[in-house]
Amino acid sequence: MENNTYPPYFNLTMFVNIGSYRYPTFVLCFLLYAFIISANVVIILVIAQEKTLHEPMYIFIMCLSINSLYGSAGFFFRFLRDLLSDTHLIPRSACFTQIYVIYTYASYELTILGIMAYDRYVAVCQPLHYHNKITSKMVSKLIALAGIYPAFSVAVCVYLASILPLCGNKIPKLFCANWPVVKLSCVPTVLNNLIGMLVSTSTVFLPLAFVLYTYVRIFLVCRKRSLEFKSKVIQSCMPHIVTFVNYSITVFCDVALSRINLEELNPFLGIILSLEFVVIPPILNPLVYGLKLPEIRKLIFRMLLCSKPDKQTKPQK
Repeated sequence: MENNTYPPYFNLTMFVNIGSYRYPTFVLCFLLYAFIISANVVIILVIAQEKTLHEPMYIFIMCLSINSLYGSAGFFFRFLRDLLSDTHLIPRSACFTQIYVIYTYASYELTILGIMAYDRYVAVCQPLHYHNKITSKMVSKLIALAGIYPAFSVAVCVYLASILPLCGNKIPKLFCANWPVVKLSCVPTVLNNLIGMLVSTSTVFLPLAFVLYTYVRIFLVCRKRSLEFKSKVIQSCMPHIVTFVNYSITVFCDVALSRINLEELNPFLGIILSLEFVVIPPILNPLVYGLKLPEIRKLIFRMLLCSKPDKQTKPQK
């Protein structure tokens, strides 16, 4: 009974749909992961080393890059290994660890985007009070709040899922996820559903609603100002808007996938939508902030040029 209700392994069944494409998929995903690491490390190093970028907005961007490295590591290490394996069984402890990492990554992303929206709101709508409100101490508190609350709330969800007696071990995804595990339960999951709804509301929907609220206020302020002011605001806020819209779409796709029967969906579409949630944001974030913000773009180009060895010609005798 113990082995049946608490299976030591979970079976990730969506890998069956990859079939003979697993080797090209491995090469492509390995290159994507190498790019994610390189691009986000460059953003982190540029902001950490350049003192002129030690400002709230850039500190938050650096937090996004650190989170991208954290979340992609939680997915790609296991995913690349499973692509080359004939069996796709993941140990119970590793599965719940992956759930925790991926769900905290998702929550961190949204809470960081939320505090970035607050930073932009104060900068645009209350510019005279910006340096009084967004102090280094306030930045530290916001980052701590964005990290600590999701860590504890997701831990509660994962723990409640881990103690459920299960009537199966098949997870129809490419990685472990909380809701597919909860659906395997042999007992009612009222408490899991209630806690999951509260955590989703506080870590997903409230940050999304807050970001929308701040941009409505920013839009109302810009409507009465000059074209020059509007262009500066657009240049400052556009990377955050692109990141926010992109991540909102990926979250929606992941939530929608968890609520439908994936076996009835086109296999390749299911795979693409599953990967979008953990692959697209870590790729897009450094591109958006590295190429769109002139301060970061200029320093990246300078660092790349300085890294090239100088070709010095020897003096002729």
